[in-house]
Amino acid sequence: MLVRQILDSKLAQYAYLIGCPRTGEAIVFDPERDIDRYLDLAAQHKLRIVAAADTHIHADYVSGLREFAERGVKVYASDEGGVDWRYEWLLNSAYDHVLLTDGDQFQVGNIRFTTVHTPGHTPEHVSYLVTDLGAGATEPIGMITGDFVFVGDLGRPDLLEQAAGMAGTQEPGARQLYTSVEAFKSLPPYIQVWPAHGAGSACGKSLGDIPSSTIGYELRTNPAIHASASEQEFVEYILSGQPEPPPYFARMKRDNRIGPKVLRGVPKLPHLDAENLGSLAGRADIAILDTRDRKAFLAGHVPGAILAELDYQFVNIAGSFLDEGTPVYLIVDDARVDEAVRALLRIGIDDVRGYLTPADLASWVAHGGTLGSIPSIDMAELERRRLQGGVTILDTRGKVDYDVRHVPGALNVAHTRLLVRLAEVPKHQPVLVHCNSGARSAHAVSLLARHGYDVTNVADLMANYRESATASSNNGASA
Repeated sequence: MLVRQILDSKLAQYAYLIGCPRTGEAIVFDPERDIDRYLDLAAQHKLRIVAAADTHIHADYVSGLREFAERGVKVYASDEGGVDWRYEWLLNSAYDHVLLTDGDQFQVGNIRFTTVHTPGHTPEHVSYLVTDLGAGATEPIGMITGDFVFVGDLGRPDLLEQAAGMAGTQEPGARQLYTSVEAFKSLPPYIQVWPAHGAGSACGKSLGDIPSSTIGYELRTNPAIHASASEQEFVEYILSGQPEPPPYFARMKRDNRIGPKVLRGVPKLPHLDAENLGSLAGRADIAILDTRDRKAFLAGHVPGAILAELDYQFVNIAGSFLDEGTPVYLIVDDARVDEAVRALLRIGIDDVRGYLTPADLASWVAHGGTLGSIPSIDMAELERRRLQGGVTILDTRGKVDYDVRHVPGALNVAHTRLLVRLAEVPKHQPVLVHCNSGARSAHAVSLLARHGYDVTNVADLMANYRESATASSNNGASA
């Protein structure tokens, strides 16, 4: 049996290629939408992908299951959770598919997969026990756990309520998760745990950066599992301290349920002429995502552009700062165009119309183009202005960090929730924006500037903030 874990570092997402070298057949679990890379990886190992499967209806990316189905590949998906949690696009479809319930088994080559209903993160969630029959095994070697069990954490049960607005689902989900964990405890400790996410994912609050684990190790060390001494204690633990989910999660859940748009390949993005920037600058009906580093962006950028550094924050920024359906243009290095396009496709941003390079931007300026800029200050200057008054201080960290320590009078809006809560930020006075390090705040000020705010980025560590001895009642900051 061959097992390959495929990492998407921007989404901290793992897909799995599992193949039988004896028959040359393979399956992909939890694929993303740009499936050519899985096909290429299979070909490198002289395998042919004959099946694909999801563990659940994903909320953080567009599933590649339909792309495989369009190519005639058999797809497997959950039929658990009730009528509200079914894959609508598979019902009564002509696709070669199987809808699975707890205990159902299927084979790919000489590898057997056993479906285990593991609700909690979502009602329909299933995991898969993997048994290598070709090697003579009669017991599973591993478990595809999806968003059920991570290394060091469990899949959060509050996303349906917090991201998709499905009121009243998080506590029942937490109780379902408790029941799933209790059943998980009875599995053999040697079984490997192959999760769908690692550190950096918003699908949990403290995921480990180790790519895999074992059931025994998780039972010994996973804090969320240790919190299951009683059901109520577990519910309180698992629902507390979860990070604010990006708003695009609701769209992903919807699209994966009703059926994602079919791509049939990754499009090639046209390289536009520098003169095009003149017609794009300052427009509210399109968005320019500038992938340069934040220092360069703050020093000079196309008016109305959004900072979206091409790192682990890229998809969160693009998904959180853009209204659905907004046409997108990129400022990106030639060598990273494909990387950026794939990242956007994976979160359903398909209308990407072209790109320009940093050199094109410089050329536009040389021919009379005018850039915008955003000033930066440190924490000492923030405190001075806070005491002087007449400013709004915006803390773009998550609520958990804010509750531990914050600048007196600061308004707290997590950077990924800023667009949907923009009306809460006063527009009648300057806004000083900070986070823990100046990274999230730099992205946030670009969004605020696009919407007409007078903004300043605090390019400093929160750890460097020192409250002045001057009475805070004189600060005038907006609460």
